[in-house]
Amino acid sequence: MTGGAPRASQPAADAPLVWNVAGLLGEAAGAVRDYAVRGVAIEGDEDFSLAGPIEGRVHLGRTNRGLLVDADFTTTLATQCARCLRDIAVPLAFEIHDEALPAIDIPSSRAVAISPEDEEAGVIRLNDHHELELDGPIREAIVLALPIAPLDRADCPGLCIVCGLPLDEGDHDHPDDEIDPRLEALRGFVAEVD
Repeated sequence: MTGGAPRASQPAADAPLVWNVAGLLGEAAGAVRDYAVRGVAIEGDEDFSLAGPIEGRVHLGRTNRGLLVDADFTTTLATQCARCLRDIAVPLAFEIHDEALPAIDIPSSRAVAISPEDEEAGVIRLNDHHELELDGPIREAIVLALPIAPLDRADCPGLCIVCGLPLDEGDHDHPDDEIDPRLEALRGFVAEVD
């Protein structure tokens, strides 16, 4: 424990990626909660498809305004090799470091307005039931963590430009296509490089 702040460890959430934090909001600044995330499946969309569950941990710290969310997760991405187009599964690690602000003030039950600066910064808002929902932020974090050009292996040779099959499969000794006689002179053309 640091600075006498109460620390509580919680089991995995009943509803995946949703935690009721009303109790934490009722405590003094410095109080923390830790939650385990195990075996959570989310549907992919046009940006990504997952081949495995999401695992990780969520650490929440009470501030004078709301909560600091510090979370790290791992999963497996279902994608294709950028060179040979084989289906592959790529391990993916991503983090969320953000602030979550309440929508309702617990003592007064009044709606809490969000400042234009906070709205522009994209802070997470708790719902009207004092629940932290991380489905949306996790989807955004996955999209930001997607590999640009995933490979099935570092030395993947890619596809044959003639038949389109992976170069490491089969024989690729293709005969030369017949060339239009008018273009025959270009066969020997090689650009000069300075």
